[in-house]
Amino acid sequence: MSRQGAVKNRAPAPIQISAEQILREAADRQEPFVKEPTVKIHDAEEYQAYLVGRRKNYEDNIRYRRDHIGTWVKYAKFEEQNKEFERARSIYERCLEVTHRSGELWLRYAEFEMRSEFLNHARNVLDRAVAILPRIDFLWYKYVYMEELTGNVSHCRAVFERWMLWIPDDNAWLSFARFEMRCGEPNRAQGVMSRYVETYPSAKSFLKYAKFSEYELKDYDLARKVFEETLKNLDEDEIIENPKVFQNFANFEERRGEHERARLIYLHAVKMLNLDGESTNKLRRDLYSSYMRFEKKHGDKKGIENLVKLQKTREYEQRIQKDSLDYDAYFDYAKLLVDDDNFAQVRDIYERGLGALPPGNEKKYWKRYIYLWINYALFEEINCGDVSRACEVYLACLDLIPHNLFTFSKIWIYCAKAHIRANKLAECRKILGKGIGILSKSKLIAELKKVIEAYLAIELALGEVERCRQIHLKYLELVPQNSQEWTTFAQLESNLGESERARAIFELAINQEELDMPEAVWKSYIDFEINEGEFDRVRSLYQRLLEKTSHVKVWISFAQFEALQDVDTSRKVFQQGYDALKQEALKEERVLLLDAWRVLEKREGTSTSVGKVESMMPRRVKRRRMVGDQEWEEYFDYHFPDDKEDGTGSLRILEMAAKWKQQQQDEDSDSSSDGE
Repeated sequence: MSRQGAVKNRAPAPIQISAEQILREAADRQEPFVKEPTVKIHDAEEYQAYLVGRRKNYEDNIRYRRDHIGTWVKYAKFEEQNKEFERARSIYERCLEVTHRSGELWLRYAEFEMRSEFLNHARNVLDRAVAILPRIDFLWYKYVYMEELTGNVSHCRAVFERWMLWIPDDNAWLSFARFEMRCGEPNRAQGVMSRYVETYPSAKSFLKYAKFSEYELKDYDLARKVFEETLKNLDEDEIIENPKVFQNFANFEERRGEHERARLIYLHAVKMLNLDGESTNKLRRDLYSSYMRFEKKHGDKKGIENLVKLQKTREYEQRIQKDSLDYDAYFDYAKLLVDDDNFAQVRDIYERGLGALPPGNEKKYWKRYIYLWINYALFEEINCGDVSRACEVYLACLDLIPHNLFTFSKIWIYCAKAHIRANKLAECRKILGKGIGILSKSKLIAELKKVIEAYLAIELALGEVERCRQIHLKYLELVPQNSQEWTTFAQLESNLGESERARAIFELAINQEELDMPEAVWKSYIDFEINEGEFDRVRSLYQRLLEKTSHVKVWISFAQFEALQDVDTSRKVFQQGYDALKQEALKEERVLLLDAWRVLEKREGTSTSVGKVESMMPRRVKRRRMVGDQEWEEYFDYHFPDDKEDGTGSLRILEMAAKWKQQQQDEDSDSSSDGE
């Protein structure tokens, strides 16, 4: 035997083939579909010749593929369409000689006879079919359907009886019983269902019999008797494996208004099956849930609540025993006990949860655990009304967190606010100051920012402006590159009416060497001066900003600002910006500036000024450039009219190349004509 060779090179193939490519190639290589020509027949002789040709084709196909049933069926349908019923019947019989074990073939044969209204032939075919293939149910269904459709009730019943001798599945018995109901024979239908449960003595058959008795026969006493016989005759093991027997029996009694009977059935099921809500068996869980719904509808409210709480308590205890780090179980368990006003047990649950420390000193493991502390503190403050104890919980949490590795800003903030509610303002400031000191040493900038923002909000709400300034200064000493903090500090002074202070803060900010978002500081400074009405200062700021950067948005913003005072000055700014961007060869930026200029002229200018800007607009040309060694990409380039006039653009070169090529073609055509 040859051994399977191991793959030596597992690297991907240099040329990858996708499924889409394979399907596309297969579709492209298919031969074109040729539609069969339409045959027009003018007389009987041509019709007979046509039939002979088609029959010859079918016979050839059968000779090549004798075992293919579809070919035989198509042949027979062809003869049927041409009203050649004897021929069609002969074809089916020939096919049966080849394969008589195909139920589908017998069904096609019988349907042909039924369509052609040869009922005796159809009956004969189906009789032969069920005799040869008695285990194929759809043949029996077709047989009884035909007999019932033709009104031959006695023969239909005989066919059912003959079918039942083969002990078919459940649906066959139900079909027999429903047939008797349609015939107005409820006693016969009951007899059929009794024979059914005798043949299949199982929980499934008894439940079907009970359901049939209730909904079809409308005999409720019989349905109750069937349920009782189910519990009496079936083995205990089978009943335990089928809890649905109790559920259906209890639901039946509930529908009949027999609530005490239903309760006894449920209690018997609970005792026999040892039911609870944690069972792994879905049917048992459904039975228990059904019992709970029944008690909620018809039982005592207090008893139901106690039962549910007891069940939930068992569930949470099992979850905690299984996994002591399942913090969600502690949350749900505590909430259940809080609703019951059992505060001592609630504290015990929280203490047990807080004792289950996360497995590692990583913040992702502590995120869920930290909410146990928060919920514990809220419980002490809200439910117990003890704010001092809530402060103690927060302080204990802060002592536990390894702040040199990570921290939680929300704990610092919640602890400080809890001290405010406890009328301990000095302790609140002490805690926040301690937090800022620890976080600044640990370099936890994101958490530090949240704590400082909360501290500022508290002091601002208290009206302590000097303290707010000190906090801002402290934060800027730690993080001088934070543009938002500079802006917030200046905004504070502006809101207080201290314009000079705000202006000084902005000046310090824009003179910083490193800012994370300098453009935001400049924008806030400019907006501040605009709100103050200091337009000369605004122009000065724009000029200073343009010395640092020649960004197109700055030019546009400058020009739009000037447009509020003088449109001509705005045009000059647009022209200066255009010239500066042109000098730096920034084409797309020039387009953006021209678009903004054109919008201004359409709003404030005349048709002449608009035409002037329109004449400066560039042409967009699609070009190609090399990317890498062997690849090209297309991109759009812009050709400005003033570039063309100055000779700085490449449009003139392209035009000269096109003229040279046209001249060469003209010379070649002249020389060829002279040669002739």
